[in-house]
Amino acid sequence: MRRITKLHIDLETYSDVDIGKVGLYRYVDSDAFEILLLAYALDDGPVDVIDLTKEEMPKELIMMLTDVAFLKVAHNAAFERVCLSKYLGVRMQPDEWECTMVHASMLGLPASLKDVGKALGLPEDKQKMSEGRALITYFCKPCKPTKANGGRTRNMPTDAPDKWKTFIEYNKRDVETEQEIDRRLKRIPIPESEKALYCLDQNMNDHGLTIDKKMLNIIIEYSDKYTKALKKEAEELTGGVNINSIIQLIQWIRQVEGINLESLTKEDVTNLLKRDDLGPDTRRVLEIRQEVGKTSIRKYNKTLEALCSDGRLHGVLQFYGAGRTGRWAGRLLQVQNLPRNAFDDIGLARDLVLSQRWDDLAMLYDSINDVFATLIRTMIIPPEHYAFAVADYSAIEARVIAWLAGEKWRQDTFRNGGDIYCASAEQMFHVPVEKHGRNAHLRKKGKVAELALGYQGGVNAMKRMGGEAMGMSEEEMLDIVQKWRKKSPHIVALWNRIQTAAIKTIESGKDSHVSIKEYDPIRARENEERTGAERGTYSDYFGNGKEIRFHMNFIENMEFLQIYLPSGRFICYADPQLEETERGYQIAYMGQNQTTHKWERLKTYGGKLTENIVQAIARDCLALTLMRISKTGYWTVMHVHDEVIVEVPKEKANECLERIEGIMAEPIPWAPGLILTADGFTSNYYRKD
Repeated sequence: MRRITKLHIDLETYSDVDIGKVGLYRYVDSDAFEILLLAYALDDGPVDVIDLTKEEMPKELIMMLTDVAFLKVAHNAAFERVCLSKYLGVRMQPDEWECTMVHASMLGLPASLKDVGKALGLPEDKQKMSEGRALITYFCKPCKPTKANGGRTRNMPTDAPDKWKTFIEYNKRDVETEQEIDRRLKRIPIPESEKALYCLDQNMNDHGLTIDKKMLNIIIEYSDKYTKALKKEAEELTGGVNINSIIQLIQWIRQVEGINLESLTKEDVTNLLKRDDLGPDTRRVLEIRQEVGKTSIRKYNKTLEALCSDGRLHGVLQFYGAGRTGRWAGRLLQVQNLPRNAFDDIGLARDLVLSQRWDDLAMLYDSINDVFATLIRTMIIPPEHYAFAVADYSAIEARVIAWLAGEKWRQDTFRNGGDIYCASAEQMFHVPVEKHGRNAHLRKKGKVAELALGYQGGVNAMKRMGGEAMGMSEEEMLDIVQKWRKKSPHIVALWNRIQTAAIKTIESGKDSHVSIKEYDPIRARENEERTGAERGTYSDYFGNGKEIRFHMNFIENMEFLQIYLPSGRFICYADPQLEETERGYQIAYMGQNQTTHKWERLKTYGGKLTENIVQAIARDCLALTLMRISKTGYWTVMHVHDEVIVEVPKEKANECLERIEGIMAEPIPWAPGLILTADGFTSNYYRKD
């Protein structure tokens, strides 16, 4: 078998569009795009830099780039792969690439090359050079024409030879840093299953989404006119006040209404509009402020800017973007964070927009911008002669945690096709609860409890999930927390079992295990027939041989807590430590603060570890489904949380949907006893059912 040689690569490029705003594919799609520098090295060998502003790419290098015997390695490899595909005029296949950024994310490390180097404590001569940011701004982006620079709009190597020389060294250093990172990370290799999934992800992003440009342009054009008309109306009502100026609005409201305001947040505007003593002009001005403050139109503008010459939007998903759990993150359109539907009759609203019947739209809906927000999804359409089959897993996290913990009544609810929110409310309040029938009001409390309490949440979690907004007092929420935990003892026990196993492994360095307690009705029935000492405890009813394994690993001077999931994949916590508190040991590890984005020591506990594990398992179920669907020949254009959006032939759309739903409900080989179901629909545009 021929030995695979690693070809480490780093590029420096130029384009006249902002990659941060329009994404990689539109950046490369620009006519102005070009590769300036290409640094490369074979395995651990020395780094060479090709200055493509002065010379052609050597034939030997082109051969290595196109030969499957060379594994191309880069940090954020999608960038190098897409750029080189444009340069070579041929699409480079993802399965010939390996990404050290993805590898770092799998190990719970930061994503950026600079931060990974710092986190791993690389020596100074192997870390990314700090001069890079300024040099990239100078050479890789358009510049503002001034008298000093002779009116040029771009800086060339000849404009600053010393800077260019430093830029070449910077390019070279990036490969040296990447080589050192790769050398260390390969101590804990990427699982083969994840390599295959990465290829599927890259193929999906390369394929992209078809966008309804007609609808896009209609909405952008009308929104501009609509916003200008609203602002003009507000100026006329207020005598010239700028509706976007909070200070001016506050002063005007004080003068007109005598209301002393300190701020004018969205919540303040909502509360003011609830007052009965507002004058009609003030009410209308606040309504205008509320309407123009909605940001839905920005997503349309952003989508238009990011569209490539093929009319498609590419790169909307980031593999391992959510870090530890391995979930995907949204990019550009942020498909995983789109507004909720403000109404149900989406088809009617879409038809009215496409036919530009604005008066009818204004008569039927309270807010034009709410219409635009609801219709964002619908600008994603299938190609001609195709439809979308959209299907998602039902309550997958609730199903996974019930399976992990062996919570029998929950498993029975799913097995019998029941509603988990109703079942939860019934368990807590001891009365029948039906979604649209008896005691339906209790279902809302069951839903809040299910969303808030599965991962060791308490009253504050109930508040965040809407308990306070529903009018529940702290005492009532505390009572629900206690009732929920009493009725889900095996989930409560799971938090403790996971925390105990993690602490034990960190402390001793030895493996620990948490068994998955699948309820076995046959064993339970057999046990009921026993008497006396022969009769087992409730925990004896469980066991399918599957487990969560806790393992300590290391990369030179850094330790990692690996939690192996039933799928064989692991989630990772870097540099775990135990901190002694009054209540016992507290687990701490190095991670990226989600608010500040700083690499710092974070704390965790049993419930949070359980959340990471459950979400990671749910992600692995989706991953297996994506692989299964790909083998059928259907094309998944994207996925959102636990939902898949698949292009299928229009004339067979319903038949294809049934098959996709069946695939999603198929047993998971590494999760015996996990009950999964999927529901879906077909549509000529993407939407929420």
